[in-house]
Amino acid sequence: MKKQLNLLENKLDFKFKDISLLRNALVHRSYLNEHKDFVFDQNERLEFLGDAVLELAVTDYLYRNYTEAEGILTNWRSSLVNGDRLASIAEALGVYDFMYLSKGESQDGNKKARQYILANAFEAIVGAVYLDQGYKAAAKFIDSNLVVHLEKIIADRSYIDAKSMFQEKAQEKMSLTPHYRVLEESGPDHNKRFVIGVYLEKELIATGDGYSKQEAQTNAAGQALKKKKW
Repeated sequence: MKKQLNLLENKLDFKFKDISLLRNALVHRSYLNEHKDFVFDQNERLEFLGDAVLELAVTDYLYRNYTEAEGILTNWRSSLVNGDRLASIAEALGVYDFMYLSKGESQDGNKKARQYILANAFEAIVGAVYLDQGYKAAAKFIDSNLVVHLEKIIADRSYIDAKSMFQEKAQEKMSLTPHYRVLEESGPDHNKRFVIGVYLEKELIATGDGYSKQEAQTNAAGQALKKKKW
């Protein structure tokens, strides 16, 4: 495993003084269900720490480098630290291949579950970097892996959420305001899944699903932007 972790260090472009911190960042809770005598705890405490370090480092960078109003900076920060982006970065770094997962979890083809695990793992790795070499090293790691995407986010305006973007485009191009309708609900109350349609007047443009109405609406708007090629 040490050789594998050294390979991951190369991908991360970060050399740990204490390699066990990186190993701990890769332990998913499901692994401990099958390996109760494993020497490391799950990565959730490191994730908790890394989340806070990410928030501070990104906020600090934006404050020091941009003079835009608070609302704009908040949108940029949200776009940088959202779960999908963190998951995509972790995916590109190949983090999933190094994780300690239960057999069931590692074989699960659920894309959403995989993204959730990867986003949390990236936060845990940030927490591990912080504990290993402090805030300055963590901020540098965050800049080179995450903040590097900021210019593209600003240029393509992807910091504007899909709902806002679709509404803006619909009003600009068709003088219409989109509206949303729940088409389907399933699952227990604590884990309900929604399918929602986005409409322009009476025309159904696209549908989206999610585990909250907000998530489903955002996904529907994203699909509508693709269909309309906006």
